[in-house]
Amino acid sequence: MKAIVGLGNPGREYAGTRHNIGFEVIDEVARRWNVRLRPWKSAADLAVVTGRSAVLVEPQTFMNLSGDAVGRVAAFHKLEPADVLVVVDEVQLPLGRIRLRRAGSSGGHNGLKSIIQHIGTEFPRLRIGVGRGDPKWDLADHVLSRFGREEREAVAEAVNRAADAVEMFVDEGIEVAMNRFNQSPVEGGTSPVDEDSR
Repeated sequence: MKAIVGLGNPGREYAGTRHNIGFEVIDEVARRWNVRLRPWKSAADLAVVTGRSAVLVEPQTFMNLSGDAVGRVAAFHKLEPADVLVVVDEVQLPLGRIRLRRAGSSGGHNGLKSIIQHIGTEFPRLRIGVGRGDPKWDLADHVLSRFGREEREAVAEAVNRAADAVEMFVDEGIEVAMNRFNQSPVEGGTSPVDEDSR
């Protein structure tokens, strides 16, 4: 079994923010698989999808405590870190770009920091570019802002591509998914961001 964890903050006030794009990907995968996430142990909303041997997870512990929910889900389902794909926003990638890695550091992301504290660094992650915005703008304010109308098309395309990548990870593994999706959909090239060093 594999777990797909989309990171975000619970609550209506955070819906649609850049920090919650992980939730949007999980929602899209759930729609495709015709499943509904339900509350689990006050830690997460999740859906066990037996036909795909997967569990979809949206932690409800707020971003900086995501590791608590992920650790509990991994322990309950007896999952190795390599079987836990974390979907997360990334300010260092251009808006709409997606990037898969089999392991790595937190890159300064509080949700990833928390997960690393609970299950280590050896879990795959799917980063989705949300852009940096004005560099003079506080980063915390930026990630908690909503996408502009002119950005929504690129975001919708990124969510769909990320959902495709999730399905390939579940069916064929991280290496196949990396080879397929770690390229620019426009340029056919790899991202300039070296996330192995992040």
